[in-house]
Amino acid sequence: MQIIAAVARAKNAPLSLEWISLEEPRFDEVLVRMVVTGICHTDISMRDHKIYPVPHPVVLGHEGAGIVEQVGAGVSRVQVGDPVVLASAFCGHCPSCNSGLPIYCYEFNERNFAGSRIDGSSPLSKGREVIHYFQGQSSFATHAIVRENSVIRVPREAPLDMLGPLGCGIMTGAGAVINSLDVGVDQSIAVFGTGSVGLSAIMAAKLVGAGTIIAVDTVDTRLMLAQELGATHAINPKHGPVDAAIRKISPIGLDFTIDTTANMTVLRMAVDLLAPRGSCGIVGGAPKGMELVVDVEHVLTGGRTIRGIIEGDANPDIFLPKLVDLFVKGRFPIDRLITHYPFTDINTAIDDALSGRVVKPVLRF
Repeated sequence: MQIIAAVARAKNAPLSLEWISLEEPRFDEVLVRMVVTGICHTDISMRDHKIYPVPHPVVLGHEGAGIVEQVGAGVSRVQVGDPVVLASAFCGHCPSCNSGLPIYCYEFNERNFAGSRIDGSSPLSKGREVIHYFQGQSSFATHAIVRENSVIRVPREAPLDMLGPLGCGIMTGAGAVINSLDVGVDQSIAVFGTGSVGLSAIMAAKLVGAGTIIAVDTVDTRLMLAQELGATHAINPKHGPVDAAIRKISPIGLDFTIDTTANMTVLRMAVDLLAPRGSCGIVGGAPKGMELVVDVEHVLTGGRTIRGIIEGDANPDIFLPKLVDLFVKGRFPIDRLITHYPFTDINTAIDDALSGRVVKPVLRF
C-alpha cells in the first residue's frame, strides 16, 4: 500500500513528507493505522547520527499509537480494530526476554537501530529505493508494520491520542522510579533534567509517596511545571551551585538521583550527592565511548550504586496498561506534558522540542 511518511535523508536536515510503499504484514506482524506518535530526542539523535548511525533514508518514530487494520496469519494477541500502543522490537526468546525484560533483549540494537528487520529486510520502499526501518515500527508515517509482540492493546475508552509517548519516554521516567530504583515512601530523590522523561520520573515519585522530590533544570518554566506535578523543590543551575542547594535541603545526601542529561559533569554530581547506600540511575542516551570518572572510595565505602536504565526496566505488556489506568484515573497526568501538532508540522514540532518550547510534542494523523 502507499502511505505518507516523514523520511530522514540526511543528518541535521528537515524530514521530507513523501509517498512511499509499505509491505503487507508478514505471518507474525500487524498493520497499524497511526493515530498519534510522540517525538523523542532519540529520534532526532538518530537522524543526526549522535548515538547510532541509523542508515539514511529512514523513517524514524518509536512512540506510536493507533488502530490495528490488518493482522498476519499467525497473529493471535490482537485483532482488527484494537487500539494499541507500540513498543520497541525484541526477539522474545533470549535470557532477558524470557525473564520478562525485553528492553534488555540480546538482539535489541540489531532489531531497533540497524535500519531493518532482523533478517535485513525493510517493509518500506520507494520504487527501487530501500527506505530503512526504525525501532520495529517507523511510526513517523500514516501506517506502520509491527511484530505482534511489540503491540500492547489498550482499553477502547482510553484517549489514544495521549498514549503514544507511553511506549518510550514516559515509560522510561516512570519505570526508573517504580521498577529500577524502587523509590519508597518518604525517601528523597533528585531528577536532573525535566524533559518528558524527568517529569515522568517526578510524577512517579509523587505517586509512590517520596518525601523530598528535587527537580533540576535550566528552564524555569519546566521547573514550575515540575512543582505542579509533584516536585517539592526546584533548582536552576543558573541561579547558583546545585550541589550546595541540594546539601542545604538534604545535608546527608539523597536516597536516589536520576540523570536524564547525558552530561558527565551533571552525572558525576548526581553520584557525589548520594547518601550512604544511595542509588543513581542513568537514563540519558549517551553515545558509545562516553566515560564517567567517579570517586571510587565514595561509591565503595558508602555502598552506593550506579546503574544504567533502559526504558524503565519495564515489561511493556504489564507496565503500560498500569500507566494507562493511572492516567485515566487522574493519578498520572501525562496530558500536562503533551503538545499536539498535525503530522504535516513535524519539522516545527522537532524544532520546538530542541528549543525547549514544548516538553513532549505528539503528532496527530
